[in-house]
Amino acid sequence: MVLVTFIGAASFDPRPAHGQSRASKPVRGDTAGSRVKPTSAVREKPAEASRESSLTSDLRLAAPRNASLRRELGWTFGGKQQRGWHLYAPLISRLLQTEHDAASETFAAALTSWQKRSGLRPSGVLDEESLNGMVSEWQGKRLKAQGYPVPEDLVTAPASDFYDPTRAGDLRQVERKTYAAYQLLVATAVADRSLGLARKAKGELAPTEKYLKIISAFRSREYQEKLRRKLPNAGRAGLAINSPHFTGRALDLYVGGEPVETKDSNRALQVQTRVYQWLVRNADRFGFRPYYYEPWHWEYVK
Repeated sequence: MVLVTFIGAASFDPRPAHGQSRASKPVRGDTAGSRVKPTSAVREKPAEASRESSLTSDLRLAAPRNASLRRELGWTFGGKQQRGWHLYAPLISRLLQTEHDAASETFAAALTSWQKRSGLRPSGVLDEESLNGMVSEWQGKRLKAQGYPVPEDLVTAPASDFYDPTRAGDLRQVERKTYAAYQLLVATAVADRSLGLARKAKGELAPTEKYLKIISAFRSREYQEKLRRKLPNAGRAGLAINSPHFTGRALDLYVGGEPVETKDSNRALQVQTRVYQWLVRNADRFGFRPYYYEPWHWEYVK
């Protein structure tokens, strides 16, 4: 019996019978049954999450910084020290294509995108470098031509179009195409009931309405020099040596407050009016571009 048992044990085949299985190495390329995830999946997702986390963190830091710089940023214009960029908030929002508050992360994100497009460091912070970049962009879109118009290119606008209806006829001249564009702009603004402009039955500005009336248009060099002698120390556009008003294509429009006063308190009032903010959003549709420092000054560039 012992001999039989020994023989049976010796003849036992250790290979699994048909239908059974045993653990083995998977075939190359076969990940079924493997608990090891592909290397790319493990590495890419954490890296992407890390970038998103870093961006979110940057925006969170930028938002309060912008809230502070809005009033406190020190910069220089025309040899004069300036503080903050709140006076240009409507133009900045238009440039960045965002209506969000400057203290928000969404504003910082929009600013970051603009900084990248402009070749600036994408910090999301509206510092002096970025503000200077914005000023350059605004200035670059202004009227380039400084040629004196020939008499045939000028039309005399009616006194009812002017902030001061007693203004002399030779001071009511406007370049022909500029005046046509101005009339279309005014008609569109009057049709926008949200502005609350007083209007006549035919949809024109009422004589009593001051908003969007022309303060100044074409000015001759002789008249400009007269202003310079009269107000030699005033910081007004009327004293510019090479004024775009020489072309007849620059219009000073009434947007509130003192018509052409550059004091910060006056400009702060002007940029908050519905009419000014409407111009920022719509004037370029009619060919007008702003002079950022003077809310009332618009130039026809087509």
